[in-house]
Amino acid sequence: MGTIVGVRDSEHMAHKTGEHRVVNLSHCPSSHSFGNKLARLLWRVVWRTLYRPSPRPFHAWRRALLRLFGAKIGRGAHPYPSADIWAPWNLEMGDYSCLSEKVECYSVGQIRLGSHATVSQYSFLCTASHDYTLQNMPLTSSPIVIERGAWVAADVFVGPGVTVGEGSVVGARSTVMRDVMPWVVVCGNPARVIRSRTLNDEGSQGEV
Repeated sequence: MGTIVGVRDSEHMAHKTGEHRVVNLSHCPSSHSFGNKLARLLWRVVWRTLYRPSPRPFHAWRRALLRLFGAKIGRGAHPYPSADIWAPWNLEMGDYSCLSEKVECYSVGQIRLGSHATVSQYSFLCTASHDYTLQNMPLTSSPIVIERGAWVAADVFVGPGVTVGEGSVVGARSTVMRDVMPWVVVCGNPARVIRSRTLNDEGSQGEV
């Protein structure tokens, strides 16, 4: 009952102060320029005809296509064929980083993967949202950073403005809406720290 009374009180105050809560989406002009739309159209054609059908081991080919569209791609990076990048010019992949199968990179803002960072299959890196405090809910964006050696496991949602710290692990199907400290393991919705991450030397092959 406390919650219901609180809601009614809130509605009463809104009415009393003359506040009108009306969402109006009748006029929502795009924030993207004509050049941006044209570049994304061209990229979509290239993605469907040259990027997506490429054999799985052809990472060098896909690196070249991404660089052609302005992405900053380090040596040995692994962008898999079904990884869907909205705007390659807003993508940076460090050396030996990985975007696995079916990863969605909604790169309205910048997405940066540090060296040796991994984003596993079906994860969604979402740099954009809408300002729901305004009537026409305009598009907003903030960059996402996955720092060196971090691992975002399968089917994770990473929201706008989030930094996943160096060496951290985000457990499968988690939702990350706030920064993750370096060298911790987080999971859940919302993601919470469950333990620290430590590396042992067994099976190491050179620098990690």
